[in-house]
Amino acid sequence: MEKVLLGIGRVAGAAGAGVCLLAVATRASGGFYLGGVQVASLLQVGMAAMILGCLCLLAVLTADSKPRP
Repeated sequence: MEKVLLGIGRVAGAAGAGVCLLAVATRASGGFYLGGVQVASLLQVGMAAMILGCLCLLAVLTADSKPRP
């Protein structure tokens, strides 16, 4: 289970960072829409993906620190 959460966390974090960078680059170039979607919505999707990645990685870290009988 920890390996699955670790994989999900890494993929979600990387994808979220990529979407955020794309949204920022589009807005910096003067665009408000990318493929019919508002850039602000893309930024929120990217932030949500990074938060999901952080929560998955946090779950792995806290599960690893529990004492095992």
